[in-house]
Amino acid sequence: MPRFPLSERWYRWSADHIVGIDRTIAAFLALVGVAASVGVGWVDVVIALGLTVPLAWRRIRPVASAAMVALFSVAYLVVTSDQTNLVLPGICVPVALYALAAYGPRWASGWGLAAAILGVTAAGFRYFGGEQSTWQAHAFLIAFLIVYITAVWAFGDLRRVRNQELEGLTERARLLELERAQEAEIAAINERTRIAREMHDIVAHSLTVVIAQADGGRYSAAADPAAAVTALETISQTGRQALTDMRALLSVLREDRPREYSSTPGVSDIDTLIEEVRKGGLGVQLTTDGERRVLSTGAELTAYRIVQESLTNVLKHAGPAASVEVTERWTDTALELTVVDDGRGASGALVAPSAGGQGVLGMRERAELYGGSFEAGPAPGGGYRVHTALPYSRGE
Repeated sequence: MPRFPLSERWYRWSADHIVGIDRTIAAFLALVGVAASVGVGWVDVVIALGLTVPLAWRRIRPVASAAMVALFSVAYLVVTSDQTNLVLPGICVPVALYALAAYGPRWASGWGLAAAILGVTAAGFRYFGGEQSTWQAHAFLIAFLIVYITAVWAFGDLRRVRNQELEGLTERARLLELERAQEAEIAAINERTRIAREMHDIVAHSLTVVIAQADGGRYSAAADPAAAVTALETISQTGRQALTDMRALLSVLREDRPREYSSTPGVSDIDTLIEEVRKGGLGVQLTTDGERRVLSTGAELTAYRIVQESLTNVLKHAGPAASVEVTERWTDTALELTVVDDGRGASGALVAPSAGGQGVLGMRERAELYGGSFEAGPAPGGGYRVHTALPYSRGE
């Protein structure tokens, strides 16, 4: 537990018990005032209580407290003519004025200062305006009382400014904490969306290849055992790669184990992807136009995933004997990728996003995230066409 200096501990404790402290001080002043007024008369006792008791609520009800002290100060000024008994109002009036300036509304603070100046001026004429005092001394005394009461009000107003600054800083800290919590929540949502998208790409593509290879191996097992063995090897490789990618992806959700990392696929891995799909029996032709340029890691992954998802949709929906043409075109400003098939799966691919929620919609989100464009729809003459353009730089 941290140890604080004595002054700071007192400040923390007093801030938590401020009402009790005010009531204790008010009770002490009330006892002193009553004790000093017992032998004088009951009117003086009432006035003493009226000057001291309202100080118990000087912070939580500053206007009412100051008004009561002002009222009984006027009564004291009217009833009492002995200047030796000015100690009690001399304490209560400045305390009430300070509390009004520090904790009350600004309009009440201004009226309180004006009333206090009038009160000390009247008190100066009533109690210190005798024949034994010169007018110079009298004027100096009244000026001193006015300066004193104004200084008390100024210190209270300074406390008001400090309280407002503390409230502003507290509110700002609360808003910053709320903003930080919202940013963390948004980041978590974005991370979950990214993981869901990556999981869909990995699982959908891998399972599609596995199913295609399993069906091909089953049909060719009797006639061509070697083809069946090749299909099983492809299934094994695809499954291992998918398991590695899923472990690396899901390791970010585990805090009790070190993270696993795997290389992020990019444009250069599209060739390997196409070779893998060809082993599944799909005829794919790759055409590269232009010299390859450098893309960001995210854009490289986006290009790979769009081609992967497009080929997966062809395997799912295009039907048997379909062929695909993948065009990789490097222009001056962007990488353009086009995947066109001649199958019969246009309608199936169109409804895939609404059913699974991650197909064409996920490809579009990936492309737009890196400032690119995306188009997908039936190709003229049959089949399905996917086209995306990824700029080399989002600022271009």
